[in-house]
Amino acid sequence: MTNLNVKENNDLLQALNLLKGKQWVDLTHTFGPDSPHFSALDTAEFTTAFDHDDGFFVQNFRFPGQYGTHLDSPVHFVKGRRYMDELNLKELVLPLVVIDKSKEAADDPDFTISVEDILNFENEHGKIEEGTFVALRTDWSKRWPDQEAMENKDEQGHPHSPGWSVEALKFLFEERDIKSVGHETFDTDAAVDVQKNGALFGEYYVLDQDTYQVELLTNLDQVPAKGAIIFSIVPKAEKASGFPVRSFAILP
Repeated sequence: MTNLNVKENNDLLQALNLLKGKQWVDLTHTFGPDSPHFSALDTAEFTTAFDHDDGFFVQNFRFPGQYGTHLDSPVHFVKGRRYMDELNLKELVLPLVVIDKSKEAADDPDFTISVEDILNFENEHGKIEEGTFVALRTDWSKRWPDQEAMENKDEQGHPHSPGWSVEALKFLFEERDIKSVGHETFDTDAAVDVQKNGALFGEYYVLDQDTYQVELLTNLDQVPAKGAIIFSIVPKAEKASGFPVRSFAILP
């Protein structure tokens, strides 16, 4: 090993020690068979294949890829785009920006973030840098693990939950050159927009950028507006459109 390699190795260890000295925030819900999920999907099933009486403990897990806090790969909505196992490792570690719209979502469950909201955020916190992961904080995750509260349906059976506008997403990707987005709800789009449009235009737009998104995030109220880093660690399942993810933030 050359002196240069030793120095580089020491640099890595120093960086690791620096990171371990920081505050880490888990952005992921624990999920199981009773957890909230998109109503069109099957409920998860966890069964025991072998227990300790057999000499070892092994379980079987059956659940849709889009279950719990999960990562959607581009092919989830857009034919011909990348599968989850084709995502580059460095794409899964990004600077994190958190736009707090929890008050607005509490006042109006149909809240949809606009370009003006993003510009107001930048006036306070500075321009959103390129290559970042932008998360929309609505505190919707505090409704977990109540399926009815997450769906928030009215008397006619129509759900009401906040989300991204297509215009806001286009601004972030095309004017700010961000890499990815995340949110605390089942869908990218606000529920009222899904009802109006009959489709998830926002979600399609994001995944059509040949990037991923993370849905059903939690604990965004513990993360600053800027300065943190998000890691989204996901299994490398072959040709998967999505999978439960372990997302976490390291604070500055």
